[in-house]
Amino acid sequence: MVEKILTVQNRAGIHARPAAIIAQTANKFESEVSLTKDGATVNAKSIMGVIAMGACYNTQLTLTTEGSDESEAAASIEELFNSRFEED
Repeated sequence: MVEKILTVQNRAGIHARPAAIIAQTANKFESEVSLTKDGATVNAKSIMGVIAMGACYNTQLTLTTEGSDESEAAASIEELFNSRFEED
């Protein structure tokens, strides 16, 4: 299992477009990919789940990946957050 703390760095937060990018990226991997905010965990492969978190600017989320390609999945999702979803 890989666990990383990620910070939402884009000013608009996780709205529909970033949520779709997260879900599309997570779905490329066999591993389970989840995001946790304030004790609530969602499946990162679900656009609606990711949007429902209500993660705004500077929110910290815990990314957890578990499975055969967990390291690659975690690195790919982390890169999305670091690139601010190419919005800013």
